[in-house]
Amino acid sequence: MNKTIIRLSLAVFALGITNVMYAQTKEEKKAAKAEEKRLKEIPNWYNGKGPGMNTEKAYKMLKNRNSETVVVAIIDSGVDIEHEDLQGRIWVNEDEIPGNGIDDDNNGYIDDVHGWNFLGNANGENANDIRLEVTRIFAKLDKKYGKMPVSITNEEEQAEYDLYLEVKEKVETQRAQAQQIVTIINQRMGGATEEQKAQLKPALEYYTTQAEVYYNPDHNGRAIVGDDPDDFSDTNYGNNDVEGPDALHGTHVGGIVGAVRGNEVGYDGVANDVLLMSLRAVPNGDEFDKDIALAIRYAVDNGAKVINMSFGKAYSPHAKEVFEAFEYADSKGVLCIHAAGNDHKNIDEEPNFPTSMYDFQMKKLDHFLTIGASTRYVKDDMLPAPFSNYASSGVDVFAPGMEILNTVPQSEYQELQGTSMACPMVTGAAAFLKSYFPNMSMKDIADVLLKSATSYRGELQVKPGGGNSDEDLQSDMVDFGTLSTTGGIINLAEAVKMCLEMEK
Repeated sequence: MNKTIIRLSLAVFALGITNVMYAQTKEEKKAAKAEEKRLKEIPNWYNGKGPGMNTEKAYKMLKNRNSETVVVAIIDSGVDIEHEDLQGRIWVNEDEIPGNGIDDDNNGYIDDVHGWNFLGNANGENANDIRLEVTRIFAKLDKKYGKMPVSITNEEEQAEYDLYLEVKEKVETQRAQAQQIVTIINQRMGGATEEQKAQLKPALEYYTTQAEVYYNPDHNGRAIVGDDPDDFSDTNYGNNDVEGPDALHGTHVGGIVGAVRGNEVGYDGVANDVLLMSLRAVPNGDEFDKDIALAIRYAVDNGAKVINMSFGKAYSPHAKEVFEAFEYADSKGVLCIHAAGNDHKNIDEEPNFPTSMYDFQMKKLDHFLTIGASTRYVKDDMLPAPFSNYASSGVDVFAPGMEILNTVPQSEYQELQGTSMACPMVTGAAAFLKSYFPNMSMKDIADVLLKSATSYRGELQVKPGGGNSDEDLQSDMVDFGTLSTTGGIINLAEAVKMCLEMEK
């Protein structure tokens, strides 16, 4: 694939949509052939040799060694626990009697057999379409500052008012743009063929959701839950429906971590001896700080050794409570692994929450990693995924996050991309090492993963968000080593080698 075709393909992958309406030019036929070739190459590339993670070699190095089961918490949109390629990989709370309506283990959650759903109520109803945090902040502050005249009496109110003006502009601008695009697409739909309508439909759905849900101040999708999301002591909510109404994202993430290996079904996960605990806390929209904090504590208290966090947002009104949950996990030796985000921005300058370094935080926690997404196109100078966030301090390491085939609901499989996919690669790697080296602490395992990463320092690659034209390509080149603290990509074979050396 030449760089032009790669850039086009990666841009389409990053958006997840296309509005191409006319086909069959020479270039498009060439691209179609390249796509056919690509589809034959991508299965399980992330488990292969570099720029994959060298997973298969790692297993060969440990073929005569026994493993111990590791519990991994998946804080996400939900997991299809009946998926054919996740059978035997779902965590069971053995202290809970299913379906008796009693909190048998006295952990505060009734019938939490496979985890918990923080986006539901006791009647089994589920919330899913949720406003972004920026919109929730705007809606809340608009009640106080939305009417003139505005009275500011102290510095705290001034800061709050400044925040109000900031979020007001963002919400109103984004909603207006989305509404305008919806209008344009609907106009095009009027004279389009059925094939063209099918191509436009994903874009219409995407921008309609932005206008009517994400940036709609009047949309309160959480009301069905019935709790106060700002009251962290109000914990009597949720249900045990760990799949929920839209588990595509979470099921894909779970499969990357632990889909059954070697069964000739679907695609292999990274770790072969894990149990997945599903904690549904990520809706179609921004997650709530309270749900994340409680999910982290649940995971720690119920035996998880690694917590996967493939989510993030631009604002965090209850950052201290979330950080306290991370501190709790840190004190218990539980490793939290977070996706860096998909805005191709420097998160040292523009944080993606939760973050490894809040402004009130004195030093990084020992059990927190942030992961960027890489591709298989190192020879084409496209090693960092075009959407991936990056940071010389705030991102620890990269892992495969582009062209990732794995499990989705109803025992099906799909190709997805994002730092959401790179994150479970590292979660799976950490769980893999813990299962074969059970005496190692999760801190030591995290250190090994970073130290053994394949370094690409000195390799000039297209900076995320750049390289949209041949003219821009040269100015958009950057040393891959500057995009994270390690300048590298996870290498499980080297990690195993290091662990074996540490045992001597």
